[in-house]
Amino acid sequence: MSLAELECRAEPGDAEALEELLFELGAVSVELFDAADEPLFEPPPGTHPLWSDIRLKAVFSDRTAAELASASMLQRDPAPSELQVTDITDQDWVRAGLDGLEAIHCGGPLWIVPSWEEQPDVEDGVFVHLDPGLAFGTGNHPTTAMCLTALAEDPPRDLEVLDYGCGSGILAIAALKLGARHALGIDNDPQAVQATESNAAANGIGSDRLQAGLTDHPLPEGGSDLVLANILTRPLIELAPELTAATRPGGRILMAGLLDRQAEEVMEAYAHAFDIGVRDSRDGWALLDGRRRT
Repeated sequence: MSLAELECRAEPGDAEALEELLFELGAVSVELFDAADEPLFEPPPGTHPLWSDIRLKAVFSDRTAAELASASMLQRDPAPSELQVTDITDQDWVRAGLDGLEAIHCGGPLWIVPSWEEQPDVEDGVFVHLDPGLAFGTGNHPTTAMCLTALAEDPPRDLEVLDYGCGSGILAIAALKLGARHALGIDNDPQAVQATESNAAANGIGSDRLQAGLTDHPLPEGGSDLVLANILTRPLIELAPELTAATRPGGRILMAGLLDRQAEEVMEAYAHAFDIGVRDSRDGWALLDGRRRT
């Protein structure tokens, strides 16, 4: 089935909310474009200006999904203008997506290696074998890359790990390869659960060490030692009570999927229970690192 693209016009103050909404409605990717060829000269420090005339383009898995998203967006007040859905010419997207992808060094001993690449000849390397698939997470996106680097820098040896929003399972698998005792992957997408289980098996990890389930799956009693949540800003804020309870006292939480300018809002949602701060920032994305107070 062919992919489809939903495009609309947005006001600068509404662009960020529309971007998050499109992802929540199932978009595979969302891009913001300057609709009027308006240059942005060097902004003052600490500011994140957008163009005055913005277009958003979101890719969906099929036309039906794009049209349903368009109908949902029309219910907003105010609704975005110039909504249109177009089909994307079909091609071998898997092969196209492989172009330029190679083994990724995440830091320390950790590498992500796709199946068509030879394993790097490095001493004491830790290798996660993973190919692009239907679920998010190959190690290329800054949010995933920052989480992987953090795991490589502070290996979760003998820890109980919860990967909330596990996608491909890349973070849970990397944590186990770096010495975690057990990991649980949770996602709201059945395809992500299937991808996590399949990728775990491809890395020689059995169901005794990695389990995956939907959001109604029971979490470890007493909380996990390390919680990984690479999702989106709004779910991170809304899930603060659940993710706090899922982190044992003294345990850590790593949160990604948020922009630099959204970091303060997310940290405020967790400040009641965590000592938390920005650990890393790449290409406008932030990684938060928190320790739950005992």
